[in-house]
Amino acid sequence: MKLGVNTLIWTARFELEHIALFPEIKAHGFDGVEIARFDFDDFPAAEIRKGAADQGLELVMCTAFTGDLSLAGDNAGKARDFLKRACDAAVSIGAETLVGPFCTPVGYLPGRRRTPDEWKRVVEGFQIVAPYFEAAGLRMAVEPLNRFETYFLNTSADALSLCQEVGSSHVGILFDSFHANIEEKRIGDAVAGLGKSLFHVHTCENDRGAPGSGHVDWVGLFAGLETAGYDGWCVIESFGFNIKEIAAAACIWRDLAPSPADIAWEGAKFLRQRLG
Repeated sequence: MKLGVNTLIWTARFELEHIALFPEIKAHGFDGVEIARFDFDDFPAAEIRKGAADQGLELVMCTAFTGDLSLAGDNAGKARDFLKRACDAAVSIGAETLVGPFCTPVGYLPGRRRTPDEWKRVVEGFQIVAPYFEAAGLRMAVEPLNRFETYFLNTSADALSLCQEVGSSHVGILFDSFHANIEEKRIGDAVAGLGKSLFHVHTCENDRGAPGSGHVDWVGLFAGLETAGYDGWCVIESFGFNIKEIAAAACIWRDLAPSPADIAWEGAKFLRQRLG
């Protein structure tokens, strides 16, 4: 497996200036970087791609539905167009996978369960964009979130049902141990059941601190990954708690480590031991 880190630890919008992070990320033992952007205007793709290649780092692309972007609503075409732009951005930096929550907006909680009509619209939305991803040679990993961040997709079992209904080999699942720690009965069993639909993994602690510093069942998680036959990315995703918009979106109201970067550096040591 490969070890990566998400750039939301340092910035809410990865820009040209942040390429300077790559040498330090490489020096701390990471194999790659998960580039986070929520819009693609003025995206310095060529420079990012070259900067990563110069350090021997691979890239993954991360984004999310925010605002009024939703495949479940009446304006699903806007969300589909966003996914296509995200696909283009991912391809432009040489990524093989686009990851994130792509059903309804993060934080949208209507105070009810999803409806069968909403489920149908989301499935159809992915079926419409799947050929675009297939033609680009890019995989999409859809992320279930915990109940406090979305009402639509919370468990790995539901995510698997969604992907099976979509029916595309290019649409799979992102499993995040932070969300799973809230929603799953047993993390290892949940991830083991995903099999070939498991495209990507976020190895996150229960409080978004450094992996290994909390109570996530890491033994169960890695046993489940082995059962699933997973050999892809294990990415540390946490958030810069001193960045106003990130702290607000992720509800982080305290310091999780001496500095945000320490979450990555200390987490890398722990995960390297687990990964051998």
